[in-house]
Amino acid sequence: MTSGYSPIGGMIVRPHLVEPFLRDHKTFLHGITFAGHPVSCAVALANLDLMERDGLLENVRANEGAFRATLEKLLDLPIVGDVRGAGYFYGIELVKDKATKTTFNADESERLLRGYLSRALYDAGLICRADDRGDPVIQLAPPLIIGQPEFDYIEQVLRKVLTEAWTRI
Repeated sequence: MTSGYSPIGGMIVRPHLVEPFLRDHKTFLHGITFAGHPVSCAVALANLDLMERDGLLENVRANEGAFRATLEKLLDLPIVGDVRGAGYFYGIELVKDKATKTTFNADESERLLRGYLSRALYDAGLICRADDRGDPVIQLAPPLIIGQPEFDYIEQVLRKVLTEAWTRI
């Protein structure tokens, strides 16, 4: 809601979970440090206004198919097992064996992600996250204003760095 400029949190629940609180006027007694903080709320409202004014969500909706198609070009690389996501939030799953989708063990993942990929991607001009809390994945969450020229750049950087990573396995 604030694009990370100020701490704020929110919660979305299914109707059947909130219904008892609405029906019986009960309170969910749980506190969060920045819950309802006036500065964070002001930042969130200003940020949401900006997103509406500049049509950022519309830009993402208009271009998400092109972003996916551009990233899916990477599926020809032996290290890329899957491309998944929606909007402008994607994960590029990295695999040791594409045919069986065998992933890397903990040591291989550490060497691949932290020993090479994180620094190489940053040095090549792509700010993203190499994550191994499950299978090794490169997480992409680019600015909501980008379009095809930037999609192509992201794909080219990933292609170059992942091709080099494959030779280091």
